Amino acid sequence: MELSDAQKAAVTKWIQEGRSLADVQRSLREDLEISMTYMDVRFLVDDLDIEVANKEPEPPELSESEAAEDTTAEPLEAELVEEGSKGAVIVDVDAIMRPGSLVSGTVVFSDGVSLGWQLSAAGQLGLIPGEDPEYRPSPEDLQSFQSQLEEVLRKKGF
Repeated sequence: MELSDAQKAAVTKWIQEGRSLADVQRSLREDLEISMTYMDVRFLVDDLDIEVANKEPEPPELSESEAAEDTTAEPLEAELVEEGSKGAVIVDVDAIMRPGSLVSGTVVFSDGVSLGWQLSAAGQLGLIPGEDPEYRPSPEDLQSFQSQLEEVLRKKGF
């Protein structure tokens, strides 16, 4: 999809204001009525040679044993799901699947909490606890996550 110069200028301005890629994706959809996947927005920002000011924090250093167990890689795809009360639910699919899973990835719920997820060969979907093992996403977020995950997996042939 080709954007006009004015649309490219708007994207540049949003990034320079410190907006995240998900925020830019949302603004494109809401303000300019342009529907793009998260990855398309990411490529657009790269193509425009814009430096993203608000980088994600570096992951904590892992011990050798933890590093050996960590099989996740850069997400292949991230999709904006639905507006939540504070943000959007974003689903990522791992490039390298977690051991014992058919497919795996991460999900960021509307309240900003990120959890891992995996789908077993038997078809069981599970969330992997994060920093707070007592955390439970809202029913709306879970429904959005499951709907979007089904769509993303269908596109990938699962």
